[in-house]
Amino acid sequence: MEIDGEINGEAVGRCLSSFVDDGTTESHRYYLARRTTLEMLKDRGYAIPSSEIDQSLHEFRTIFGPIPDPDRLRITSFLTSDPSKTIMVIFCGPQLVKVNSIRGIGAQIVNKEGLNGLILILQSKITSQAQKAVDEYPFKVEIFQITDLLVNITKHVLKPKHQVLTPREKEKLLKKYNLEEKQLPRISAKDAIVRHYGYEKGQVLKVTYSGEITQSHVTYRCVS
Repeated sequence: MEIDGEINGEAVGRCLSSFVDDGTTESHRYYLARRTTLEMLKDRGYAIPSSEIDQSLHEFRTIFGPIPDPDRLRITSFLTSDPSKTIMVIFCGPQLVKVNSIRGIGAQIVNKEGLNGLILILQSKITSQAQKAVDEYPFKVEIFQITDLLVNITKHVLKPKHQVLTPREKEKLLKKYNLEEKQLPRISAKDAIVRHYGYEKGQVLKVTYSGEITQSHVTYRCVS
């Protein structure tokens, strides 16, 4: 067998060494979370190159190192349908997120032209004062824990398809069934799917279930 490396001082062949991960768990978590975030932004209609999503763990570590600096992981992208609207993603370090951190981020992005959305990815908790500072930002800020983004839940085989209705489609739906918005079944704004796509309160989702066991059927949910 061709010698390709060592484990605990013992030589191993190429077939075995290919399975040895010489990077850090931290970099792997960053890699998974960043990839899911890129997929999430693309699902929302932001201009995300496929080459970034398809980046391998090895390529990620080559670019960002074995212990990535969270500041270098930032993502900025524009909405394909309206390039004047941009969003930024900031990865926070493992420390507790305090008010000074939030104010520091605000000072960096306050003059960012066209910025109308911000996503903060945390590894720790955020203090109540820091949360209040977030609420003072002049645009929508979404907060995710890094553990929420290690897997893209929309790729799960059992997840139904979600499609947001346009205002006109929503009006036609309510008229067809002689309903008021408050009579529609609800889906929480904290639901993982709602958060992935960034749906807003009051939007109505068409939810399509399909599978080999259950027959295909459609229901509607209003984000609350």
